[in-house]
Amino acid sequence: MVLFRERSNRGWLAKIPTLGRTTLTYLILLIPLISGCTSAPNTVTPVKEFDINRYKGIWYEIMRLDHSFERGLSNVTANYGLRKDGTISVLNRGFNRKECRWEEAKGSARFQGDKKVASLSVTFFWPFSGGYHVFELGEQYNYALVAGPSLDYLWLLGRKPTLNKEVKDKLISKARISGFPVDNLILVDHSKILCKGNR
Repeated sequence: MVLFRERSNRGWLAKIPTLGRTTLTYLILLIPLISGCTSAPNTVTPVKEFDINRYKGIWYEIMRLDHSFERGLSNVTANYGLRKDGTISVLNRGFNRKECRWEEAKGSARFQGDKKVASLSVTFFWPFSGGYHVFELGEQYNYALVAGPSLDYLWLLGRKPTLNKEVKDKLISKARISGFPVDNLILVDHSKILCKGNR
C-alpha cells in the first residue's frame, strides 16, 4: 500500500526554496488524510490475533481505489520491518512508467492499541498520520485486505504479484459488504518494465 508519493522538483515547484520543497509536496499529497483520522470506518473490524512478525516483509499491491498519490504507478510494493523500539518501518515503492523511474516513500507505523489487533497509524510526514486497518488476512499471511480511515481508501495485497480468482473474489465481496465502492477498484499492473533508463 502506497500512501504518499515522491514527486520530482519540476516546473513551478523548482522555483520554491529547497528547504520548503519536500514539506510543501508532502502537505499537498496529505490533504485527503490531513485530518489525522486514524480510526477504522464503522463497517470495518480489524483482524484480531494479529502477528506483526508474520506480516512483515514485502507485499504486492494487487488492487486499489484510485488516488492522486498513486496515480500512474505500477509494480507497487510495500515492505514492512520491525524495529527494535517496536515501531514498524515502511517502504512503499512504485514505478512511474510515463517518466520511466521508480518512486518511493519511507515512513513508520505503530499500533493504535493492542498489538494483537491489526489497527495501526502510519506516518510519512510528522505529525500527520493515516489509519491502516487489516480487516481480512489469509491464514498463511499470503493475502490481506486493508482499509484507510474512510471508505475511500482500500487496498488488496498479496505476497505475490497476482492472486487467484477465488481469493480475489472473496476479498472484493467482503469489501463490498463493508460499503467500499469496489466497482472503482483498479487492477495494479505488475508486468515487466520495458522502458529504458529506469532507475
